[in-house]
Amino acid sequence: MADPRGFLKVTERVDRPKRPVPVRILDWKEVQVEQDSATLKNQASRCMDCGVPFCHVGCPLGNLIPEWNDLTWRGQTAQAVERMHATNNFPEFTGRVCPAPCESSCVLGINQPAVTIKQIEYSIGEAAFENDLVKPIMPARMLDKTVAVVGSGPAGLAAAQQLTQNGFTVAVFERDDRIGGLLRYGIPDFKLEKDVVDRRLRVMEEEGTRFRTGVEIGKDISWDNLKKRYDAVVVATGSTKPRDLNIPGRELEGIHFAMPYLSESNRVVAGDLYAASIDAKGKNVIVLGGGDTGSDCIGTALRQGAQSVTTLAIGVKPGLERADHEPWPMYPKIFEVSSSHEEGGERKYLASTVEFVGENGKLTGLKVAETEYLEDGRRVPKAGTEHVIPADLVFLALGFTGQEDDSITQQLGAELDARTNVARDEQYMTNVPSVFSVGDAGRGQSLVVWAIAEGRACAAAVERYLTGSTQMPEPVGPFDHSIDLAV
Repeated sequence: MADPRGFLKVTERVDRPKRPVPVRILDWKEVQVEQDSATLKNQASRCMDCGVPFCHVGCPLGNLIPEWNDLTWRGQTAQAVERMHATNNFPEFTGRVCPAPCESSCVLGINQPAVTIKQIEYSIGEAAFENDLVKPIMPARMLDKTVAVVGSGPAGLAAAQQLTQNGFTVAVFERDDRIGGLLRYGIPDFKLEKDVVDRRLRVMEEEGTRFRTGVEIGKDISWDNLKKRYDAVVVATGSTKPRDLNIPGRELEGIHFAMPYLSESNRVVAGDLYAASIDAKGKNVIVLGGGDTGSDCIGTALRQGAQSVTTLAIGVKPGLERADHEPWPMYPKIFEVSSSHEEGGERKYLASTVEFVGENGKLTGLKVAETEYLEDGRRVPKAGTEHVIPADLVFLALGFTGQEDDSITQQLGAELDARTNVARDEQYMTNVPSVFSVGDAGRGQSLVVWAIAEGRACAAAVERYLTGSTQMPEPVGPFDHSIDLAV
């Protein structure tokens, strides 16, 4: 453990430093910066000898948090990197984009601010690459088994790396032109610069994972043909069908789903496109949806030079403290301010959308009303409170509803669950033998940390199916919803 009296000596929580708002909105570089070593060591020392580390429960990966906090405090970087990679394939991703449910479960958080676990994780992940401590892990033996992973998001990459390191021949198929899935095209660079993704992919390539971009399974190669060519298939295609808002005026020009907007912006930043077709410069922007995707739209629109950005939420504003029905160590729904919220814009609550308003086929505004809660719990627009908010662009960041493409059901006969995810059993197996479903494709929209955890566990299930046993760690099962944080 770290300093046994550290949490008594250092009572102040010092969060990760960020670049000043007026500076960072001028570019697409990451908002956060590294914390100085002295402050980081002090913050790591706050990890207490709590007996039962509930942070393990809060983290789907079961990260060995107290151990690498202690090693950080002691300055033993190499050992901290080793302990972190024992449970997490990609700490440099989670240290940037995970909402840190572990911190909500931190025992110190009962009566003090929680340990800055995410910041420490980020620092270890960066130190690993800065000190050349991330080496390819070559398999001790090669098996005569091949696995196709369809989709290159965090779930697919985690499964692929685990399988490759354990002697399987693995090919990852991605329909886009580059590997990374939502890491590449769904998360803006100001949260995750893409060279962070590329440096990890280079390690995976050295280990032997094969990447096939620009190949859409179901069209370029049929699912049944893929199944015949490989001993096992892992479906990690995500949950990509966006939830729509079918109210009057939906056909007006200027209403877009969030992900195409973010994806195109990422391509512009990468230099693949000269200019974006959806540009917020000088426009009044409204974002519907208060999750991470909505927040990403805010930061993107502000960097493009939007005149105004307003986020609307149908429900009440969350409180600043835990609600009574969400006691520690549960993950609470509290009011949060993301880096994008810090940069500008307005957030409105109890706002029910009524109608998209426009002229000559183009959006000019959004009619909203105050949300009224009925006795049966339903939320409806309150009569007489309607008003129009000027809007040139509206981004729908309302979540996702499952599979975008039904070719897997048509070509393989794979079954879907009630939420149109690819159904699977306790071993991630679909109803089609040798075909597995993992991450958002099987779970539904969730967190990057869940995707990595499921990718690791699914790889172990694949090994057991193909060889009769497994030596891989199995952190979670697909039906463990005790800490499910899907939004």
